[in-house]
Amino acid sequence: MTTNLLNYDVKGLADFCTEIGEKPFRAKQLLRWIHQFGITDFVDMTDLAKGLREKLTTLAVIESPQIISDYVAADGTRKWLLSVGAGNGIETVFIPEANRGTLCVSSQVGCALACTFCSTGKQGFNRNLTVAEIIGQLWIANKTLRIDPKDNTADTNRVVSNVVLMGMGEPLANFDNVVMALDLMLDDHAYGLSRRRVTVSTSGLVPAIDRLRERCPVALAVSLHAPNDSLRDQLVPINKKYPIKELLAACQRYLLAAPRDFITFEYVMLDGVNDSVSHANELIKLVRDTPCKFNLIPFNSFPGSDFRRSTSEAVCIFRDVLMQAGIVTTVRKTRGDDIAAACGQLAGQVKDKTRRSTYIKAETAE
Repeated sequence: MTTNLLNYDVKGLADFCTEIGEKPFRAKQLLRWIHQFGITDFVDMTDLAKGLREKLTTLAVIESPQIISDYVAADGTRKWLLSVGAGNGIETVFIPEANRGTLCVSSQVGCALACTFCSTGKQGFNRNLTVAEIIGQLWIANKTLRIDPKDNTADTNRVVSNVVLMGMGEPLANFDNVVMALDLMLDDHAYGLSRRRVTVSTSGLVPAIDRLRERCPVALAVSLHAPNDSLRDQLVPINKKYPIKELLAACQRYLLAAPRDFITFEYVMLDGVNDSVSHANELIKLVRDTPCKFNLIPFNSFPGSDFRRSTSEAVCIFRDVLMQAGIVTTVRKTRGDDIAAACGQLAGQVKDKTRRSTYIKAETAE
C-alpha cells in the first residue's frame, strides 16, 4: 500500500524518510517539490538521488482530490467541485482581487453544526477531510492558476496570497487535520504564507479556540450573526453549548497570541431578523471590551431557505451605526453568486446525513 505524501507536514515527511532508510533532511526537499512546484512524478525531482526516486515511486504517491467541475463566474471568481470518494464532493473557491488572491477552503464533507442560514448546514454531515484533502485544495489552486503552467520555479507565479478556512464545514471540529494543513500553509518550504494571511473561521467551539491559540495562532474570524443568546441560539445552534459570554472570553484570550490585534466578527444580514438599529446598538454594548472589526455579509439565497437578504439601505444604516461607535465595519462584496460560490452557498455533494447529532456531541465534548 502506497503512502500519500500530501498527508504529511515536514515532521511527518522526515519520519517517513527515516522509516524508508533515508536522511530526514530529504523532507524539506520533498516539501518544496510537492507544494512549491506541484510535482507529482518522483522522477522529475531532480535533486533527489536516483535510488531514492525509485524507492519513492514504489512506496509513495502525491494524490490530491479529483476535479469534478471547474466554473468561472462573470466576476472572475472560480469554483471547483472536488471528489473525495464515495460519491461525496467538496467545494473550493478562488476570489481574485487587484492586490491579492484569496482561496476559500473546505474542512469537512458537509457540516454538523446546522446553522439555519447556511446551505452547507442544510446538506448534513459525512466526515472530516484528511490533511491531503484540505491542503490538496491549495495545491490544486496553485497548480491550476499558475500564470505559466510550464514554469515550476518562480514563487511570483503562484497567485494565491491569502487562505480562508470558510468553505464547507467547521474547521475547529476537524482540529488535528486542519492544524497540520495550517502548518504546511505557513512552512517556508511549502507555501510560506504569513499567519496574518491565513484565517480560520469558527462558529464558536470555545475549547478549540483555546487549543488553536496554543498550537497555531492564525487570524481568527468568528461567525457571530446575532447580538444576544436568544437569537443566536436560533441561528447558530452551537451557541446553546457555548453562549456568547463564553465565546467572547475565548476571543479575548486568543488575542494574547493572535497575529492581528483584533477578532473579525462575521455577521450575515437577514432581513427582519438581525438587521435593525436596535440589533446594532446591542452589538456595540456586547463587544465593547473585545478589540474587533465587523464584516457584514449580505445573505446569499439558496433553494429551500426561508430567509431574505437585508435591503442595501438596512445594511448601510447598520454599518454606519457600528462605525459611529468606533468599530471598523466592512460590507462583504458578493462574489460568484452566479455559480453558487458566494458565502453560505457552498453545498458540494454530501451522501451521508445520519451522524450529525452523534458527531456534535463527540466533537464539542469538553
